[in-house]
Amino acid sequence: MSRKPIEPVQVVKQRRDAALSGLVHGVPYVQYMGIEFDRRGDELTAVMPFDEKLIGNPMLPALHGGAIAGFLETTAVIGLAWSVLWEDIETGNFDSDELAIGHLPRLPKTIDFNVDYLRSGLPRDAYARARVNRSGRRYASVHVEAWQDQRGKLFAQATGHFLMPSKQDG
Repeated sequence: MSRKPIEPVQVVKQRRDAALSGLVHGVPYVQYMGIEFDRRGDELTAVMPFDEKLIGNPMLPALHGGAIAGFLETTAVIGLAWSVLWEDIETGNFDSDELAIGHLPRLPKTIDFNVDYLRSGLPRDAYARARVNRSGRRYASVHVEAWQDQRGKLFAQATGHFLMPSKQDG
């Protein structure tokens, strides 16, 4: 019985990075907001670098609630899509070249999304991580936590429910 040869680590990393880059850079809103993702294995940390356009109240100054909500929802959608695609990326059954030319897989659709604003977002970089609470064929529940300077001191969190694309959706 022959086993599939183990791929060199740089080939696996390159495939993961290409898939993530295609997924993130294929969404215009993500580009506009300047959101990037730092990948460590299968874990993603979303990074929203500070930009003056994100300020909602210049008197404080504080990040706009809509920018915070958009950041959290983007983190949830990309995190959920990443978790669904992970197995195909790892096994090599995923064509990252298709992503590179803009052929995105169908992304989860938001059913509802609730944001808790715990404190003002400061004019600094923001970070977030999504945790998939439940994911089935048609439905997923995701929790997102966002912080700025200290991981343990959240400034916002959210819970979202998503409709998963079916395999026939392409």
